[in-house]
Amino acid sequence: MHLFSVAAKISTSQADQTLTLMSKMFMTTIAKLFIPDQKHMPERRYDLDWLRVIAFGLLILFHCGMFYVENWGWHVKSQHRSPFLENIMLIVEPWRMALLWLIAGIAIRFIIAKVSIWRFISMRSLRILLPLLFGILIVVPPQLYVEMTNNGDLNMSYWQFLKVFFSDGNGVFDKYQSGIWPHIDVNHLWFLRSLWQYSLVILCLLPLLNSTKIENGINWLFKQYGVIAILLATLPIFIIQINWSMEQVRYPLGFTFMVYGYLIGWQPNFWQRVSNNICWLLCSFAIAYISFIFFYNQVWLVELSAPDSHESWLLMLGMFIYSLLRILGVLALFAIAHKMLNKKSKQLSYLNEAVYPFYILHQSFIVVIGYNLSRLSLSATIEAISLISATIVCCFVSFEIIKRINILRPCFGLPMQPHTSLLRQRFAYAAAVVLVLPIGIEILI
Repeated sequence: MHLFSVAAKISTSQADQTLTLMSKMFMTTIAKLFIPDQKHMPERRYDLDWLRVIAFGLLILFHCGMFYVENWGWHVKSQHRSPFLENIMLIVEPWRMALLWLIAGIAIRFIIAKVSIWRFISMRSLRILLPLLFGILIVVPPQLYVEMTNNGDLNMSYWQFLKVFFSDGNGVFDKYQSGIWPHIDVNHLWFLRSLWQYSLVILCLLPLLNSTKIENGINWLFKQYGVIAILLATLPIFIIQINWSMEQVRYPLGFTFMVYGYLIGWQPNFWQRVSNNICWLLCSFAIAYISFIFFYNQVWLVELSAPDSHESWLLMLGMFIYSLLRILGVLALFAIAHKMLNKKSKQLSYLNEAVYPFYILHQSFIVVIGYNLSRLSLSATIEAISLISATIVCCFVSFEIIKRINILRPCFGLPMQPHTSLLRQRFAYAAAVVLVLPIGIEILI
């Protein structure tokens, strides 16, 4: 009996070891599906940090420009409007958001390579949803107040407006869109909402995006002639551009560019070829831009005033050039940054931390300051300089205040100061989880 007992124990031990080994192999296989290949992963890409700072800086200037353009709708407008300004803004309009989505996709690849899936979800949710919640309840309402006042749909003080805003609305906001809850709009913070949604979708797609077939396909694409690779990358953008309305097209475009960003990640063939073709990319972008400006002024603006005045093929050609501009613009910027900006600096560290608060705050400053400046009957030049200067100063002053107040930092996407006690940090993050759950559920459902 003793021998049988020993044999049974040995058999059980071997079975346990086999199960443990099989479990480890299974978990390793599953992990490989979700973790990208780290073969060529660099330590840090400072050029992408610089591009992120530059992209958000251009976003502030672009939104200041929206206050003055003639044919593009916005929350409030200056009395000084210029159709010509649209031609200048079209230099950055095609690729400004594409660049941000590409960088977001690349960032996901870096983060997933370093942290677990659950860690990624928790970090991403708190860093996006808490600033989004704070933004739509505190930062965005002044924009709605100014817009409604300017349109003659509101005649009350801001404090009276807030009482109505945080009640059932009483029909005051029936003419104005809602973004998450009734009469509570995401406004310029739509990027955060979509960023969180797309991050979750990307996670679900990781087994496909990290697969050998996709990797081989990407490597094959980067070895083709530059023209072929660019046209193949442009085709999905063009298809989306012509099949979605102007109000909705930014969403599928954003997701597509985010996937593009994840796929290019730290692919050496891509970055080397882009870096070696700066002049070609800049010249191609210039030619495409000139072609599109001609189309915009001679076809698009005429089409707005007289629909069906042009052949459909001409409109399709113009939209293809516009889609091509999106690709060429980001490639040219990638090339310049990769060659010249891949370096660490104190200025970059400061601006990298400032980007998130600047993004959250800037449009409310522009709308409020612009509206009040427009009532002073200033010249166009003085008004524009004052608007840009005041907006930038307000953003810097606000950031300096925010980064010094620990309770405000997470509301603007900044981590709490390391000197904060562990107990306080845990309490703060637990409270944040409770706060973001409703908005997360609302976005998903």
